Amino acid sequence: MNVNKRFVAVPLFALLALAGTAAADTLLVERVQEENRAAMPARGQTMAQVEASYGAPTEKLESQGGQKRQWPAINRWVYPAFTVYFEKSKVIDVVANKASAEEVGPKPPIR
Repeated sequence: MNVNKRFVAVPLFALLALAGTAAADTLLVERVQEENRAAMPARGQTMAQVEASYGAPTEKLESQGGQKRQWPAINRWVYPAFTVYFEKSKVIDVVANKASAEEVGPKPPIR
């Protein structure tokens, strides 16, 4: 019985050690939760509405998909603070960009 307690204690100690290191990082998720969601386009807006509200994007990435009817073309517009994903001409998602290289979060969009 003494042996089992020792094996349980090792993984618990490892988890506690990892939790301490993760708390020191600035997480993109935490920053986005604190920011005002109104500062980003809403799902369902059209390309014209996004451009009218936020101006021209800094970059319009090449369309991906569209080879089959089941795979609609996905367009991506990059703004300084976020990237907008469109299916046809409607917003399907908005992803916040990293503020700095030290921030932990998604990788930049594939170009």
